[in-house]
Amino acid sequence: MLRRLYDHVIALSGRPSAPYWLFGVAFAEASFFPLPPDALLIPMALATPRKALWLATLATVGSVLGGALGYLIGFELFTKLAQPIIDFYHYHAAFMAFQQKFAQYGVWIILIKGLTPIPYKIITIAAGAAAFNFPVFMAASVITRGGRFFVEAVLLQKCGRPAQEFIERRLGLVTGVFAVLLVAGFLVLKYA
Repeated sequence: MLRRLYDHVIALSGRPSAPYWLFGVAFAEASFFPLPPDALLIPMALATPRKALWLATLATVGSVLGGALGYLIGFELFTKLAQPIIDFYHYHAAFMAFQQKFAQYGVWIILIKGLTPIPYKIITIAAGAAAFNFPVFMAASVITRGGRFFVEAVLLQKCGRPAQEFIERRLGLVTGVFAVLLVAGFLVLKYA
């Protein structure tokens, strides 16, 4: 089943509509959708290595714009849903401490966690809930998401065929490692 899914994604990555899907998934993942854009970027870059940097650009722009929506979701939902709860339970001091921590370390949180398999929407929504400085948030998003996608694109462009052969021979291993990294990312987020 995993092999069929991989082959299907590789086949789809050559279609003319694939870049639109990559942009859409990158946008959605940064605000509300669980599928990471890497699931499309990697096979697309492997299928067309000469377009890898362009694909990284699409993923970056989609992710950063989706991050802006995630920030808005965090900001708006916080004021409409969470603020009344904080007021009711008198948690102002605890929330102020959260905002201060995010103001103090928010750039580092965005930069570090934006490179990990942790879903970026968690960071974008938290930044909005903390009312983190929006221009700084956007700049950090460009750096971290661009860094992640462009590193992937360059590696895939330079090592394209050997990387594809490695992935195809060890698809289960590659998927397992990605799953472990994803779980580790959630654990880091929970206990960091």
